[in-house]
Amino acid sequence: MKKSKRLKRPYLKRSHLKHSDKASSFKGLSKKEDNVISLENFKSKESEDLLENFSNKKDMQELLGLLNQFILQSYKVEKEFKDYKALYEWVIEILPQAIWVVNENGSFFYKNSLANQSHEVFNKAKLENFNTEIEHENKSYLVQQNSIQGKQIITATDISTQKRQERLASMGKISAHLAHEIRNPVGSISLLASVLLKHANEKTKPIVIELQKALWRVERIIKATLLFSKGIQANRTKQSLKTLESDLKEALNCYTYSKDIDFLFNFSDEEGFFDFDLMGIVLQNFLYNAIDAIEALEESEQGQVKIEAFIQNEFIVFTIIDNGKEVENKSALFEPFETTKLKGNGLGLALSLQVVKAHEGSIALLENQEKTFEIKILNAS
Repeated sequence: MKKSKRLKRPYLKRSHLKHSDKASSFKGLSKKEDNVISLENFKSKESEDLLENFSNKKDMQELLGLLNQFILQSYKVEKEFKDYKALYEWVIEILPQAIWVVNENGSFFYKNSLANQSHEVFNKAKLENFNTEIEHENKSYLVQQNSIQGKQIITATDISTQKRQERLASMGKISAHLAHEIRNPVGSISLLASVLLKHANEKTKPIVIELQKALWRVERIIKATLLFSKGIQANRTKQSLKTLESDLKEALNCYTYSKDIDFLFNFSDEEGFFDFDLMGIVLQNFLYNAIDAIEALEESEQGQVKIEAFIQNEFIVFTIIDNGKEVENKSALFEPFETTKLKGNGLGLALSLQVVKAHEGSIALLENQEKTFEIKILNAS
């Protein structure tokens, strides 16, 4: 018998197996045969092959260096963005304006701290469709509106100072005009009063004296009004403080008051450089204010005013102390045309501050147990 020929299986070289189609190999990965590689082993082998092949093409250290630079650069950009954002918010916060940014649906996109404190101003302006002036709690606000990228930007600026300056300028012009108009008839009446005093008997003499005091008071108000409207310039000359004390004592004789008041003067014998007439007006204002404060205190019939003047280093210092009524509104103390007194027009302390500033000085209400005003002026020629 002839032996049957055995079909020989083709011999597969290892090299051939190594370079076989990977796609056909992948199809057999799901079969559970002993001679087939598992999916996990394939992944691991593929990763190793990729890393091996990549390392042949690129330097791994160079890649890591570039990656590190990229990360650092991204951190730097993020930090700069945060810094610019913080700066932007800080600038908006320090602006002297309330700022609202409103979305198209009426909700708020952004509000700064001033806006959070100004809800009523916003609501009042909204009723007038913004772009208007609003009066709120004795302050004036200019409200403006702009649009950008579908959002409304609304700002409210406090213009109280500008409005106040405008009012003062108008009042100053009117007051100056009235002062000139009043001065002429007051001068005539004062002249007639002087003639009448010479011919007055004992009964009518006190009446004429009171008339002269009233005229002197009107003349003083006119002078203060004209000085305030024109501005102050100090003409400093060497003067004795004692002479200023004598002038104040004479001025007391022209002021009318009803209570029993003790005046204690303590002026140094020294000499200093100041405008005698202007500083006389300042001290008269404070002296008369002290008298009015004592008169306003109903529970006391006895008053006391102490006035001192001395030179301290490069300054001439004046202190005025009284036991009268306390200052009600310290913030409006030197506001022109603002007064809580029945007497006066509110120009006394405002004018006094102008005079003291012309002497390069200051006025302060000291926080003592006693009500004490301290006036300092520079002692210079």
